Amino acid sequence: MGEIDEGLERAERTRPIPVHLNTRIKFLWEKVAKEDTAKLAQAAGVSQRTAQRWAHALKALAEGQLTGDIPMTKANAKKVEQAVRTAWQPRVKNRVRRQAEKSGFMLHIQGSFGFSSAGGSTDDPRPRMITQKMPGDVAKRLYEARDAGASQAQQEALLAEALRDHYFKDNGRRADGLDVELNDISWMDLEL
Repeated sequence: MGEIDEGLERAERTRPIPVHLNTRIKFLWEKVAKEDTAKLAQAAGVSQRTAQRWAHALKALAEGQLTGDIPMTKANAKKVEQAVRTAWQPRVKNRVRRQAEKSGFMLHIQGSFGFSSAGGSTDDPRPRMITQKMPGDVAKRLYEARDAGASQAQQEALLAEALRDHYFKDNGRRADGLDVELNDISWMDLEL
C-alpha cells in the first residue's frame, strides 16, 4: 500500500482499526464472517483449516484457556490486517467518499517535484511543501484509480497532474506549458 492509498484510507476512518491481532480476528469473525469459518477464510485469504484454528483459539480466549496472541505467521497477520482495513467502517467510508467527490479535499504534501516548460527551465527535482484545496473531480479520479488497482506510480502521476493544474498553474491563470512530475513523496495527508 502506497502513501496515496494510506492517505485516502486514513481520511476515511473516524476510528482507527484495532491494533491487537486478537481483536482484529474477533472483528473479522463476528462482523465480517458472521461466525462462519468458510467466510472467515475467504475474507482473510487463508485456508478454511486455518480459519477453523483461529475460531477455536477465539473460543479458548473467551473461556480463559489461552492467553496472549493467537498463533499466526507474519504473512497471515498481514492478510488479517488488510481484511480488517477493507471491512472497517463501510458506511463511513462511503459517506466520506461521496463528500470528497462532491466537495473536494485538502491535500498536505511534502515531496520532490520536477518541472519542464518552455526554454530555460530545469527538471531537477525541487523539494516543496504544499497545502492545496483540491476539487472533487481529483478525488473521484484518485478513488477510481485505487479501485482499479492502480500502482503507486500511476496514482502519483494523477496527483502530479492535479497539482500542476490547481497549484502550479493556478487553474490556467499562469505558467502555460508547465509540466510537473512528482518524483518522491516524503509525507502526505488528506483531509476529507
